Amino acid sequence: MGTTIRLVRLDDVPALTELLRANREFLAPWEPLRGDDYFTVEGQEAVIRTVLSQHEQGFTLPYVILDSGRLVGRITLNEIVRGPFQSCRLGYLVGSADNGRGVATAAVRAMAGVAFAELGLHRIEAGTLRHNLASQRVLERNGFTRFGVAPKYLKIAGEWQDHVLHQLLTPVPD
Repeated sequence: MGTTIRLVRLDDVPALTELLRANREFLAPWEPLRGDDYFTVEGQEAVIRTVLSQHEQGFTLPYVILDSGRLVGRITLNEIVRGPFQSCRLGYLVGSADNGRGVATAAVRAMAGVAFAELGLHRIEAGTLRHNLASQRVLERNGFTRFGVAPKYLKIAGEWQDHVLHQLLTPVPD
């Protein structure tokens, strides 16, 4: 069966909550500071309701990552902008048990296909912390190219941190 992606659903909340609880320490260096309520069923239900509302408005495409049918992560196209820009930002996470197995690489590849073939977007941008070499490799394996560094770009783990910026442009037909 392998790695697949699909739109997040409210019935994913218990599995997502457990994934986040079990990986709280593993994900902490790569995520904004989160209050305890974020790691509860109620907290995750609020998060999922919000992203599904943003999805209905066309601003976000929130998916889950499945490996052999088991929920192992999330992948989202954020800040979808139409008009002449036709662009979005990509974010993803995979639990520690499935890290380094190619799951993120496969999920990013599948999400790029959705962004270009289904949504008709032109560009996907992704940022990683400077020292997140594993995530940079995931992006590079999927054809993303580095185009710069954004100083103090996001507040991650309680500190404003630099991010390496990557982009992937839609394939141009021959």
